[in-house]
Amino acid sequence: MTSGSFISPATRDRIRGLAVPIAVGLGRLGLTPNHLTLIGFGIAVLSGGFAAAQNWLAAGVLVLVGGAFDLLDGALARATGRVNRLGAFLDSVFDRWGEGVVYIGIAWGSVAAGFTEGAVLATAALASAVMVSYARAKSESLGFSPGTGMANIGLAPREVRIAILTVGLLSVGVAGDIGMGVTLGLITSLATITTIQRILHVHRQSKGDSNA
Repeated sequence: MTSGSFISPATRDRIRGLAVPIAVGLGRLGLTPNHLTLIGFGIAVLSGGFAAAQNWLAAGVLVLVGGAFDLLDGALARATGRVNRLGAFLDSVFDRWGEGVVYIGIAWGSVAAGFTEGAVLATAALASAVMVSYARAKSESLGFSPGTGMANIGLAPREVRIAILTVGLLSVGVAGDIGMGVTLGLITSLATITTIQRILHVHRQSKGDSNA
């Protein structure tokens, strides 16, 4: 199956493999997967706060660090046999919550900087990102693409959005409002395309069911 994503399933697996030794090391310090999930959320809140204060460089660095924790909690859970429904639920909820907080911070910081268009674009990017996640959650709840299958569908899953947002935040000092606008517009566009790709993927699966 062709995923249509910038990140292939094989690349995703390699990245997860690199996270395992770090995750296990954190586990030896007494941290559990749920601890890492909460730490990642806390980092996202800090990132949103720095964005609101227009400290774009710190916000970008923290988005990247928070994204790393998004990998580590799952890696630790798999490595220690602690994979369970509660952990998966908390991971998904706090990831979405943290992502929302970051975009709210960007909107706040944009308004404070007099770049009101940035607030509109941040809202659009947030709405589009939420739809990507919702399309996956709803499809899987209905039995389409079970497991992590839907995570591999679409141009801009969470990892891609984090990478783009990190680069955009780090570049604001050089590119200014234009850089922020381009970044948020790109995330909005790619996330919208990703949602459409997932809708089409589910549609194809539903046709297969009806023809069975």
